[in-house]
Amino acid sequence: MNGLPNRILIADDDRELCRLLQDYLGREGFDVDVVHDGNGALDRLADPSRRPDLMILDVTMPGRDGLQTLAELRARHGLPVIMLSARGEPVDRVVGLELGADDYLSKPCLPRELLARVRARLRQSSAALPQAVQAGPLRLFPGERRALIEGIELELTGAEFSLLLALAQRAGQVVDKALLTREALGREIERFDRSVDVHLSRLRKKLGDASALAPRIEAIRGAGYQLILAGGATT
Repeated sequence: MNGLPNRILIADDDRELCRLLQDYLGREGFDVDVVHDGNGALDRLADPSRRPDLMILDVTMPGRDGLQTLAELRARHGLPVIMLSARGEPVDRVVGLELGADDYLSKPCLPRELLARVRARLRQSSAALPQAVQAGPLRLFPGERRALIEGIELELTGAEFSLLLALAQRAGQVVDKALLTREALGREIERFDRSVDVHLSRLRKKLGDASALAPRIEAIRGAGYQLILAGGATT
């Protein structure tokens, strides 16, 4: 840690909300920057001197909306992204998670709840963790947030990496969704919460595309998820 405050970028066209959140998060010790459209958010990310540690991204913005912005930024950046949506439709939540959002909140949300989500995501990014975790040909480097399969690096979001790490540390064990949500997403599971399912669906595809020897992530109905090594080994 360099002692500097974490930098948060808020991308939202609701200027009053931006002022409220900028003031609230600023008083909690964060360096908060604000833009009001997707192009402004991508411009900030393109400038290394202004790049944030985390982004709060609104779904509905003029021009390039939040989902389009998220899809573009995920092609180049792995920073944690928390999405906000006034619509609160389940399909928006699922699409946002499928595109690589780390977390999702419906508007209006309590600033205190958003603050808790922000802190949880930043803790996941900076936590002191084991030097390396091995699961078959999969090798994870928690301190660097890197995952390799047979020397090939996987491009993972922060939430995907945290979930893969939680499963790899318990390879062969069935891990329930509540524990995965708490440990990998930094919060308690909510009713009808499909965040873990959506993240793991994306993760399965990335593992399968990387190598035929990659571990499999199996859903155990009514119990949770299990990381199974190639050949069916579970340890």
